[in-house]
Amino acid sequence: QVRLVESGGGLVQPGGSLRLSCTTSLGKILGIYAMGWFRQPPGKQREFVASITNDYTTDYADSVKGRFTISRDNAKNTVDLQMNGLRPEDTAVYYCNFGDYRPGGGVNWETDYWGQGTQVTISS
Repeated sequence: QVRLVESGGGLVQPGGSLRLSCTTSLGKILGIYAMGWFRQPPGKQREFVASITNDYTTDYADSVKGRFTISRDNAKNTVDLQMNGLRPEDTAVYYCNFGDYRPGGGVNWETDYWGQGTQVTISS
């Protein structure tokens, strides 16, 4: 059973920063997977935020480009999301996930596996 544990959320004022971290139980096989962050704003569906492939190619939702940075440390089994310039519309529960990456075919996310998420609230 794969475990994903997200942490680092909190209450931040607009313009502030947070760094989220996801620890996985994937072990050595983490290196073969793409990793990603998703979020679910209040009353809305879960949406893609950012991804990083096993060759460190990154992708971002248009709404976070230039503000968020995804990174991974396979040795530590972690994937992080540095969030700067936070806005009220970034308020959501943030989740990480993993999946197979196929060049030209995107990532097939393992949507049966979700952690508990970490709450991010942006408010003055």
